[in-house]
Amino acid sequence: MTSRNEAEAWGERAERERNEERDRRAERDRRRRVWWSVFYGSFNPRRRRPPRRIGDASYHSVDWHASHLLAVAIFILLLSMADAGLTLFLLGDGGAVEANPVMALLVGGDAMLFAALKMAMTGVSVILMVSLARYRFMRVVRVEIALYGILIAYVCLIGYELSMIHAHGHSFPF
Repeated sequence: MTSRNEAEAWGERAERERNEERDRRAERDRRRRVWWSVFYGSFNPRRRRPPRRIGDASYHSVDWHASHLLAVAIFILLLSMADAGLTLFLLGDGGAVEANPVMALLVGGDAMLFAALKMAMTGVSVILMVSLARYRFMRVVRVEIALYGILIAYVCLIGYELSMIHAHGHSFPF
């Protein structure tokens, strides 16, 4: 009889503990605060410096990137689109020749294929560079700084293309 009473007592105690644990978890469930987590994580990203384990020292992906990298990536993609449009405008006018030999093969054919491939190559490159932003290119320049260099190069290229349009006496296409 005592073993049955002990079993019932143990079962009641286990049930009571499960209920207490459920009540304790229901008080503060951090999974219900999604927007707070996104907001907090955007300004306080977790990055381990130096890495905790030796195997993490080579390459480890970071799930939170600095917000300024998003702005740089978007501007690069927008300027790449503008470059594609201005290139097609200048080549269609006959006042320019494509200097990039790879893109010259594509631009001579279908304009939509040229624009799609240009955006795809630029997009993949930007995604790769953002994911590697904390690393050094050839152990010299941080990839993050290279992204800014590409942004500046695109701004200069757009300025050059606009000056070519102006020099040929055309009005701007927009």
